Amino acid sequence: MTTEQEPAIVEAGSGNIFADLELPDAGEAMLKSQIVVVLHRLIKARKLTQSAAAKRLGIGQPDLSHILRGNFRGWSVERLMRMLTAFDQDVEIIVRPHDRAGETGSIRLNAVVAL
Repeated sequence: MTTEQEPAIVEAGSGNIFADLELPDAGEAMLKSQIVVVLHRLIKARKLTQSAAAKRLGIGQPDLSHILRGNFRGWSVERLMRMLTAFDQDVEIIVRPHDRAGETGSIRLNAVVAL
């Protein structure tokens, strides 16, 4: 006995999973998640324990664990950017006109991480 399955419907994503899932503040959530990925890479590259990394960041280990697992809702973008500076990273914000006039601008993170 064979069963026929309907072909899967595949949609191209927007590049922001939070927007694709229609979650509130999708742009901010995407930016925070990108910052957290960079933090994770820095911690891993320096072979730090969560306790040692948390101490360097001035937060508790449980807080860092929550952040690294994606629970960063209570943390501002500014605070997360300051965490990058604690790992000897410069954070630069550049404001420029959007490529296409009349469209809403975007917020992007381009990370060049010094490991």
